[in-house]
Parts: sequence; C-alpha cells; structure tokens
Amino acid sequence: MFATPLDWVLNLLILQGLMGAFDTVYHHELTVGLPQRPGARKELTLHAVRALLYGVVFAALAHVGFHGLWVAAIAALVLVEVGLTLWDFVVEDNSRKLPSTERVLHTVLAINGGALFGLYAWQLADWASLPSALVSLDTGWRGCLLSLFAAGVALSGVRDALAARKLGQAAATPNPFAGLPHQRVLVTGGTGFIGEALVSQLLAAGHNVTVLARDPLNAAYLFHGRARCVPALDQLHSAEQFDAIINLAGAPVVGPRWSPQRKAQLLASRVGTTQALQAWLARATHKPATWIQASAIGYYGVRPADELLHEDSRAGQGFMTELCARWEESAQPAQRQGLRLVTLRLGLVFGPGGALLPLLLPHRFGLGGRMGNGRQIMSWVHRDDVLGMIARALGDGTMQGTYNAVAPEAISQADFAQTIGRLMHRPVFLHLPAAPLRLIMGEMAQLFFDGQRVVPHRLQSHGYVFRHPTLAGALRALI
Repeated sequence: MFATPLDWVLNLLILQGLMGAFDTVYHHELTVGLPQRPGARKELTLHAVRALLYGVVFAALAHVGFHGLWVAAIAALVLVEVGLTLWDFVVEDNSRKLPSTERVLHTVLAINGGALFGLYAWQLADWASLPSALVSLDTGWRGCLLSLFAAGVALSGVRDALAARKLGQAAATPNPFAGLPHQRVLVTGGTGFIGEALVSQLLAAGHNVTVLARDPLNAAYLFHGRARCVPALDQLHSAEQFDAIINLAGAPVVGPRWSPQRKAQLLASRVGTTQALQAWLARATHKPATWIQASAIGYYGVRPADELLHEDSRAGQGFMTELCARWEESAQPAQRQGLRLVTLRLGLVFGPGGALLPLLLPHRFGLGGRMGNGRQIMSWVHRDDVLGMIARALGDGTMQGTYNAVAPEAISQADFAQTIGRLMHRPVFLHLPAAPLRLIMGEMAQLFFDGQRVVPHRLQSHGYVFRHPTLAGALRALI
C-alpha cells in the first residue's frame, strides 16, 4: 500500500519534533542558557507563543481531518506558525550570535518544515472539495507520539513564558549603577555569569563600557552593539581613558579534574589577564581612579565550621588558596600606581543560571540530598548583591582593600538541601558519599564537600544593606 500525503506529513512532523526538542534542550538550555540571559526576554516571549501554537498544530495534524471550509482555518494557523518562525529567525540574528550547530539545525528544520507543509497543502487540496466537517483520524502510534510531542512543546512554551516574565521582573528592579556619576569602565570577564549582568546594567544606566572578550563578535551581539568589545589588551592604546577597571576574568574552577595542566590554565586565566592589565596600565597616560578586583573565599581554604573568617583572617592551604592569593597579589601594582584598589572575595554566587542550576537539577527530579556529611558551610551571595557591591565600590571613595562578598547568613550544605526541597516541594533523601567522589574529582572535591564560614564584616561596617540577606529569601526569588 502506498503512503498517502498525510502519512508523509506525520513522519516529517515527528522528525520536526525530534529536531526541535534537541534544539531547545541542547542549544537554548545547555549551550546558551537562554532562560537566564538578561537580553533574551523578547526571544523567549516569541518562543513561548510559537511553542504553544506548535502544540496545537502537532495535536491537530495528528488527530483531525479538516474538510471543506475548515481547510481555511488550519491553513491560517499554519501560516501564522510559519510567520512566527521567520520572525524568530530575525529576532535571534539581532539578539545573539548563534553557534554554527544551531544555524545548521535551523536550516534543516526550515527544509523539513517546507516539505512538511507543502505535503500538507497537497492533502488539504484533497479535503477542500469535501463537505465541511472536522473528522477524527486514526493515526495509530504516530498519533500517540505526536500527542506527547504536543504536550512537551506546550510545556516548553509555558517554561519560556515564565522565564520571560522573570527576566521582565529582573529588569524592573532598581539599577544600582543608575545614580552614579558617568563612568568609562573597562570590564574583563564581561560575558560571564556576573559580567554579563554587570555590563548590561552599566549600559542601561548610561555608562560607557569596553569589554575584553575572547570572542568580541559574540560579545557585541550579547550587548546589542552598545559596548565596545576588544579581543586583546594590545588593542587599547596608551591614551585610552577609563575611570574604572573591573577585573572579573577567570576560567570556571568547576570542570575537568585539577591536573597540573588544568591548574596552570586556571592560574593563567586570572593571573595572566591581571598582569596584562597591569602592563597596559603602566603605559597608560590617563590612569583610572578605581580598580575593582574579583577574588574568592577559596583564599581561606578548608576551615572548621565554627571558625568565623573575617577579611584579616589568615590564608588557608591548597590550590584554591594559591589561586586566590596569586590573583589578588597580581592586582597590587595598581595600588602602587595610585589607583583605589577594591578586592571582592566572592562566595558561591547564586542567580538565574550559574552555579545554582546544577545544584537545583537533582532536586527537580526528587533526587536531592546532602553531600557527604552535609556539615560543610556554604558561604553564598546573590548576584544582585554582587552588582550592588560593585556599584558601591565604584561610587564610594572610602572603600579600599579587601571585602568578603558573601551574605550575612552562611548555612550548612544539609540545611541548603532542605531549604531547596521545602521551596520546590521535593523530597530530600539521596545523600552522596564523599569518599568515592573525592577519589574521582581529586582536590576539586573540596568545592563540594568542604567549606568555610565567611562573614561580610567590612561591608556591613560600611553600611551596605543586602537585598538578599537570607538563603530562603534569595532562593524563593530565584525558584
């Protein structure tokens, strides 16, 4: 028996659904992290509308025959869907640089979609001459599969709509840089988790921003051409004028095992970049007034849970201590050249995306629990407060030296897991043993199974008011 046009339509629709699911999960969620990107609200809103409409199309084509005048109704629905897809292509090209794999996949999706809707038009032409009616179709296993696809794509649309709404709420929060005098700012690490939000808020407040980025084209897309993006510091001439330098550059410490080669890479990404900044500063004819330097509470090493760590506490031991100490030391020459140096030792930074996503993932599936004995202390900070601290450091000439950039409330990892479980209404029972993971991850396991109780003593003495002082409040805003 020969396949009918409708058979081919259903087969191509299944293929379209599979490719679309891969595009959403791999590109939008894992590669780009679209639901967490500050500038992605318009694209997410469009995705939400298109996905919800796609859910209707999947279900309709799989189960309903459109006869007579009903042909016009389904044809109009398909045309709207095609129009939204074309609009989405334009919005994506204007808002971000697409990875090559995403561009290729979009091309294949467009070809498959063209064949799909062309064949469906053939089927509709046959149905147009029949009496007007909606006829139930028995499409067997393909109908069942497409029903699942319809539900999945509709849920994806709801997820994108909620993400767009949350980004809208974030955009409506007060911008900590809005009240500052106009600044010309050089930012390294400007496309990272903290840096992207920092640059976006600086630009929104009307400041001039230059971003040092390995991929300046991607950075230009990210900030819609509003920031100057350079790939190397040798492109900055000695007469460049900046009021402040914010140095956030550094490869993520969570990743491959800390082999000697990996340690060298982590050091080079921080110390090497900072030394290159110092070399430019030495030849600059106009010296900035302020240098804000990122560091981390890893400086204190692994410490007992009851030891309170202030800014003047001694350094710890191990690679994280070495990494942070050398990073901070490499910024010291700026102070000798007359700049006001402010060093922020960051705790675990929570925000939309970033380190919180992998911590939430097992809880989403009801598999959350403590790590090791759960008594290790987590000193954390919300990204909004990190931006507030940077804004305070830019505008307050009395701030100088090292500050612990952590929230006032440090908690145990077991309490952290319980708080997430309570907010997400999930059980907390799957406890990960430390010994085998320490064996697998080596020294990097300290990031998960050890901790330190750090207090923001100097920030509080300067009168900084935290937007998110408690973990429950911070997580409630994010989850």
